[in-house]
Amino acid sequence: MRGRVVVLGELSGREAAALIVDGRLEDLLIEPPEDAGPGLGAILRAVADRPMKGQGAMFVALPGGATGYLRETGGIAPGAAVIVQVTGHPEPGKAIPVTRRVLFKGRHAIVTPDAPGRNISRRIRDDEARARLAALAEAGMAGSVFGLILRSAAADAASDDVAGEIASLRALAEEIMRDATGGPELLLDAPSPHEEAWRDWADPAPDEVLSDPGAIETQGVPAMVAALRSAQVRLAGGGHMAIEPTRALIAVDVNTGGDTSPAAGLKANIAAVRELARQLRLRGLGGQVTVDFAPMPKKDRAALEQQMRTAFKGEAAETVLAGWTPLGNYELQRKRDRLPLSETLKGLSL
Repeated sequence: MRGRVVVLGELSGREAAALIVDGRLEDLLIEPPEDAGPGLGAILRAVADRPMKGQGAMFVALPGGATGYLRETGGIAPGAAVIVQVTGHPEPGKAIPVTRRVLFKGRHAIVTPDAPGRNISRRIRDDEARARLAALAEAGMAGSVFGLILRSAAADAASDDVAGEIASLRALAEEIMRDATGGPELLLDAPSPHEEAWRDWADPAPDEVLSDPGAIETQGVPAMVAALRSAQVRLAGGGHMAIEPTRALIAVDVNTGGDTSPAAGLKANIAAVRELARQLRLRGLGGQVTVDFAPMPKKDRAALEQQMRTAFKGEAAETVLAGWTPLGNYELQRKRDRLPLSETLKGLSL
């Protein structure tokens, strides 16, 4: 199927959402196991525990006996309650990363209690649209010290829809930010896969949204997900790469196949770079990523780096392209913004 299609349904009894573009899986959201802990975006009341000497950070007590890792510690004394939001998934055995910079996200708007001001997405360039949205922002946030960001999807939305969302997000933010006393408590759960898809896959607008019973199966999503269980990824042009998570890093190995010429190496490496961002996103992999590219002349590295910058430019997860190591590998750092797919799929039969 051509175009941008959002598929909503269930995978083995768990809520799931898939974004398919021109027949290829581009993004995937699956309800995590019950024991996965608070999800990305959950807002909690935490209690400050002890500072980490020399790191400018602090451990905080979270609901259910979990521990959070908080960097913004100014003005917080041990034992004080603080409202935080989950910003990522922890490495095994480590604390959950949280922040005091809480965001209340909607399809068209984001309310920012700790960042005052009214902002409109720079992707909205039409002057008339910006003026209309600026007026909605001022009216909707009048008298509030909270900030507001209008997302790019707001440009094509009806004014009543944008104004209504601003009002509901503001009311929710005011209610939760007032609830700053007491012990550890979940104040707002993380969005479900369907909610997150509705919120974050709105721009560009999908050509079709499929939510009929069985839509996940008829669109072939289980087979696409099952393919992600394999470390091997076939590349355009005949090469392949292996993506293997270890405790320390994500190791990526690129191979040309039968042709070992320098031209084949460059071709396979470019194909790997174009595919890497998608594979890391779908597999929920983050942290340090080390890529062992197929052999190629050093003079081609600049061209490959440009391809890398282009490939990761639109990624939602914060990514730092560190560059080449003395041994000729390429390193990057990707934020752990999701539970690894291998953990999400535990208990599912695919």
